[in-house]
Amino acid sequence: HLPAPKDVEIYSYNFHSVLRWSPVPVETGLVLYTAHYKTGAFPEWYEMNCTHTPRTRCPLPPRLQRRRWTLLLRVRAELGHSTSAWAHSGPFVAEWNTTVGPPRVNSVSASSDSLLISVSPPFPPEPGEILQYRVFYWENTTSTTGKELRERKTLLQLGHLKEATLYCFSVRVEMERDLDELLLGQPSAPECHRTAIS
Repeated sequence: HLPAPKDVEIYSYNFHSVLRWSPVPVETGLVLYTAHYKTGAFPEWYEMNCTHTPRTRCPLPPRLQRRRWTLLLRVRAELGHSTSAWAHSGPFVAEWNTTVGPPRVNSVSASSDSLLISVSPPFPPEPGEILQYRVFYWENTTSTTGKELRERKTLLQLGHLKEATLYCFSVRVEMERDLDELLLGQPSAPECHRTAIS
């Protein structure tokens, strides 16, 4: 009796998704794995690009990298002529279940009263997707109160700052979805820059 794989889950970061599971322990022999998928729209199971593989992970092929599809996945262990029962993942929708990483901060230029921050999105938006950048910034003093700026542009200007003062900021992405819901990204690591002297 071959046990089924455990801890079957889809790990998804910036819409790149991978099916993972724990290895099935056996005394002798090499356990191989086969993974299948089906979509919420069709009840039939299809092969993925992982059939009789020794690996315990399977990247979702490009045809399945759809952000709004509901995917169901299953994997089983195989050893010689024995096969385990199928182990299933829960329903997966990338738009709801992916982790959005922080945007990349390309450059920061300082003037006496502002910082101009250029950022890139963590993933290319698809048509109809609206990305918004949310900057949290604060003066680098003992006070921790900060301000917030929200912009849809990738060039962000923090204005009305004091001259020759160190300011810190962190940026995250928000992706607007239907029904006024937001997919919130992870904040970037704080960066500090000093404004110029006029």
